[in-house]
Amino acid sequence: MLARKLQAAAGNAAEDVSWDLDYAYYNGPDAWDISKAIFLTTEYIGSQETFPLALYIKPDGTGFYVLGSTGDDVNQYSVSVPWSISQSSYVQTFSVATQDTAPTGLFFKPDGTVMYVTGSAGDDVNQYSLSTAWDVSTASYVQNFSVSAQDTSPQNLFFKPDGTAMYVVGYTGADINQYSLSTAWDISTASYVQSFSVTTEEAGPTGVFFKSDGLSMYVVGISGDEVNEYSLSTAWDISTASYVQAFSVSAQELNPRSIFFDPEGSGMYVMGTSGDDINIYSIGGFSVAAQDTSPVDISFKTDGTVMYILGSIGDDVNQYSLSTAWDVSTASYVQSFSIAGQETSPLGLFFKPDGTKMYISGLAGDDINEYSLSTAWDISTASYVQNDSTAGYDTQPNDVFFKTDGTVMYVAGGAFDSVYQLSLSTAWDISTATLSSSKAVGSETTNPRGLTFSSDGTLMYVLGWQGNISRYSLSTAWDVTTATYDQTYSVAAVDTSPYGLYFKSDGTGFYVCGIGSDKVYSYSIDVQ
Repeated sequence: MLARKLQAAAGNAAEDVSWDLDYAYYNGPDAWDISKAIFLTTEYIGSQETFPLALYIKPDGTGFYVLGSTGDDVNQYSVSVPWSISQSSYVQTFSVATQDTAPTGLFFKPDGTVMYVTGSAGDDVNQYSLSTAWDVSTASYVQNFSVSAQDTSPQNLFFKPDGTAMYVVGYTGADINQYSLSTAWDISTASYVQSFSVTTEEAGPTGVFFKSDGLSMYVVGISGDEVNEYSLSTAWDISTASYVQAFSVSAQELNPRSIFFDPEGSGMYVMGTSGDDINIYSIGGFSVAAQDTSPVDISFKTDGTVMYILGSIGDDVNQYSLSTAWDVSTASYVQSFSIAGQETSPLGLFFKPDGTKMYISGLAGDDINEYSLSTAWDISTASYVQNDSTAGYDTQPNDVFFKTDGTVMYVAGGAFDSVYQLSLSTAWDISTATLSSSKAVGSETTNPRGLTFSSDGTLMYVLGWQGNISRYSLSTAWDVTTATYDQTYSVAAVDTSPYGLYFKSDGTGFYVCGIGSDKVYSYSIDVQ
């Protein structure tokens, strides 16, 4: 996904990529800002390694690797949903004991064909070749490079994306050591350049990570039990680094050893030996926790100046005003409208395009509830009209959506992992709805929670509880029986339990909310 997006940016800048998830990316203004990080969950890896020291996640988020000194090996894991580390399974291990009996750091070439391991027994970096990319069982030792002249206790390491620079954390000197490689990715061609001391912020540094553009550096350590952020005025040149801020992880980990970010800076992962686990953090987003700590769906006024959040704690719809259209960071709370009289377990929210009708799906009544708004888009003027039961076809109506003319209603059902299509003989009147067909989506998305269609009805998007947004192409517009799966985008990095999904009508962006973070996250779809 990321590779395709970057390729397009280089050669196809004029291409219209609206609605195409291959060109989706998190666009929050607070990406990479650790002050906006919140803890989500923890993944225990102690069954394989009781002293984990280094973490590396594949660029596409479908797998990760843990280096530990208990087994002196690299443990490989598979991830079923990209960047959802909590949904992982152990695969295999590879011993590095022949080269170093005290391994400390781990890094891979972006294509997965080369692996690097630092060790404090040999005070060096060891390079391995993988005959099958990302498969550690195919690794073979190639060569090593000594860093003992700079530090006698090297910890983790990091490479510039083009492989021409290497950075090694020095525990003895409490610094980051930079090396230049005359031949990319070949450590035998490495030469020392300079070092940058972090001792003022962290006396025991153990891990380092750089932002993808090289303008920010993050250092984690066991002295302060925190992540320290630095800004680089010249990309990848650590001599230009200056301290910015710190983020404590002590509530989750007292011995943090390694740090990793997803490519968009929306998710942070910190691994440590105190809990033998990986702690997962979400970065950014707009918090709605002050109104509801269980936001389950999201909708907008068609011009993007008003946002609506459905909350399952308060059983209400919360309305926000956006001073800048579609920019959730400019949202301010306005008012709420209770739907508790009709539904005490609401999950889905939809507005008629002119703002005069609102629809709520829920589990308590197994139905869709219809409301009329006497003043368009003003929920304080909403009044209950009627409901339509879904119990005859699904007892878990997680979301509801309508064709643009109101003659067809769609329900995402969790009981049978399907999208149901109902015809309305009178547009927008759910009492006239009859079930006409359905589409099973369980092969791609179990327990579908969010549902939307492109404005012309030729594309359908389903958000699952795991964090995947699955796209389907409809050969006949608005007919779900003609839907075929074609691509997926993961939002698991920002929320471990996403519920709500909303697409802009022009297909240039979408929004996700969830109960893992109690936040709204915005994404763009274009060529950067």
